[in-house]
Amino acid sequence: MNSASIPTHRTVALVGGTGSGKTTLAEGLLFRAGAISRAGDVEHGTTVGDHDPEEIARGTTLGLSLAPFNWTGPDGAEHAITLADTPGHPDFVGGVDTALSVADVAVLVVSAVDGVTAGTLAIWTAVEAAGVPRIVVITQEDKARADFRKVLGELHAAFGDHLWAVELPLGEEQAFRAIADVLSEQALVYDDAGGHRNAPLPPEAEAEEHRMHVDVTEEIVSHDDEQLEAYLEGREPAAEDLERTLAKEVATGEAVPVIVCSGVTGTGVDRLADLLCSLAPSALEHDGRIVLGGAGGAEDSRGAGGLGGEGGGEAGTELRVAPNPEGEPLVHVFRTVADPFVGQVSMLKVLSGVVRTGDRLHNATSGADERIHGLFLLRGAEHLPIDALRAGEVGAVAKLTESPSGSLLWSRTNGTARPAPLPRRAAVFAVTLTPASQSDDEKLSTALTRLVAEDPTLVVDRVGGTPILRGLGDVHVAVAVERLARVFGVHVTTGPAPVAYRETIARPAQAEGKLKKQSGGHGQFAIVQLRVSPLPTGQGFEFVDKVVGGAVPRAYIPAVEKGARDALAAGGPQGHPVVDVRVELYDGKSHSVDSSEMAFRTAGSLGVKAALAEAGTVILEPLSVVTVTVPSELQGTVLTDLSGRRGHVSATESAEDGRTRVVASVPDVELSRYVLDLRSMTGGQAELTIAPDRYAKAPNSSVKA
Repeated sequence: MNSASIPTHRTVALVGGTGSGKTTLAEGLLFRAGAISRAGDVEHGTTVGDHDPEEIARGTTLGLSLAPFNWTGPDGAEHAITLADTPGHPDFVGGVDTALSVADVAVLVVSAVDGVTAGTLAIWTAVEAAGVPRIVVITQEDKARADFRKVLGELHAAFGDHLWAVELPLGEEQAFRAIADVLSEQALVYDDAGGHRNAPLPPEAEAEEHRMHVDVTEEIVSHDDEQLEAYLEGREPAAEDLERTLAKEVATGEAVPVIVCSGVTGTGVDRLADLLCSLAPSALEHDGRIVLGGAGGAEDSRGAGGLGGEGGGEAGTELRVAPNPEGEPLVHVFRTVADPFVGQVSMLKVLSGVVRTGDRLHNATSGADERIHGLFLLRGAEHLPIDALRAGEVGAVAKLTESPSGSLLWSRTNGTARPAPLPRRAAVFAVTLTPASQSDDEKLSTALTRLVAEDPTLVVDRVGGTPILRGLGDVHVAVAVERLARVFGVHVTTGPAPVAYRETIARPAQAEGKLKKQSGGHGQFAIVQLRVSPLPTGQGFEFVDKVVGGAVPRAYIPAVEKGARDALAAGGPQGHPVVDVRVELYDGKSHSVDSSEMAFRTAGSLGVKAALAEAGTVILEPLSVVTVTVPSELQGTVLTDLSGRRGHVSATESAEDGRTRVVASVPDVELSRYVLDLRSMTGGQAELTIAPDRYAKAPNSSVKA
């Protein structure tokens, strides 16, 4: 296959809030392109994108799903488009971040009924931070209460005047069967099969459409000196020329086209595909980004065809990678999924060169060697075998067992590199995991490792030996638990995550630790005299040797310290590990035959326990720094709620986008469901991060055993 016959490729991230119609729009595009014989629907669980049982049961997208199709553009050229359908639920924003890391353009889907929602605002922020060009599609225009003009006004109010409507619906709700092409000033009238014919604009739409045409045309020509000069002379550029100039503005983010369609009826869907081909940058029109580190820095990379660009030779330096099909192979593994039938499936984007079945590549991130067993395209759950993937293209491969999400593969055997990092999404909801059986317990650790490899926004840690699963919300964690059972065969029950309380001694105390046992043969003998006192919060543990005259032999003093640590870790009178304690060993006794390290370790532990019982302890509760970013009108609601959670507000400040950022220190015991309560009280308009801070005395926490 020569280069002229290879279609131009684009990866299109379909993003938007919950219920905006992304998956339905994907079905409409796939059906109109002939990639599927019948469009599925979300309600019956028959769509290409939502194919996992967890998605079908909930009727919503929970993960990133790929679906390719081919399209012949208005100019007759062949184009290959890969849709990346993403979740709208805030618990699964990690899937949006992943899609944006490989997308050439983001299509922000907005419901003509619901308009700009909290989800729309959050997704726009994520796309803007990722630096991906945007196109807005107002969909569900065929539904009752659809209002294109109202939504367009909301878009301008939320995101600025650089959003330009290049289409206008001719009729709404059930009457939505035609659109006006603002650039060509033609009506596109649709039939029941989703095809259209050109027609003159209806008289009632001419004035509004022409006003929009003038506004958009003047905006476009202002970015092209030649077109501007012709326009001022009364010679308006053709619609095709205006589209070419607009495409340049889309690529730089200076303009965001607004399109209208219905994924259900097909009205405007073919026009959307046309505009993706003419307005969205292709995969070969912009560089990829990687981060180099260790041996083989950027200077070395510039010497290998295809990995040229900006950057120095220092570790951790970002490098821009030209998408050169003739360069050396460089592959971004952007997502891994455990498939119960074929094992691990890795989604790939080729940043440089060509990758073929049978190739052997080196993982530049982990150091492992991998063989490309068989390449394929993913259409939802369907695997479509292919021979090769070229620069800019997206596909998948099975059984890359040593290359988790976020790996880079290349042909070199030295040097390290990784993809540009994804945004950090702090886990804010947690549950304990209790295996249902011994068999589940044995498999749990491995299954959790694979689960986190699929979804890096999940976090696993342990408290007192109990595994804790942390995620972005209750639905996120619930779906992860369901996947543990379905994909990995590990069944668990969940419970509230424990609060990691600590204790410290209430006042100084002296105590004796004595071990004196005699049996046949050697006995056990050790006596230690200890002073135990509190340290300032956060100081941990301090052991002081004040023994004089050899009352405790030097060889046994480290054993006394180990015993003291044992006692503190085992928990105080209230059952929690003890911290911020000073233990001073000042006297003791030993026996020439019966003393040993173990005897003095035991005596040290007994002495500390006796001191804690004598003096009593105070419970320390963990506090976290909570940062909430909300619209300014909701600041009072958030502050009142934090006050009710015993929160201490340390700062309120204006964020760059005009919202308010509230920073507070809040006891962890008050935060177990905070992310859910916050979404409820703010209508999902808040951003939340929670980070561990410090320990402080809990109210009414003193006890003497």
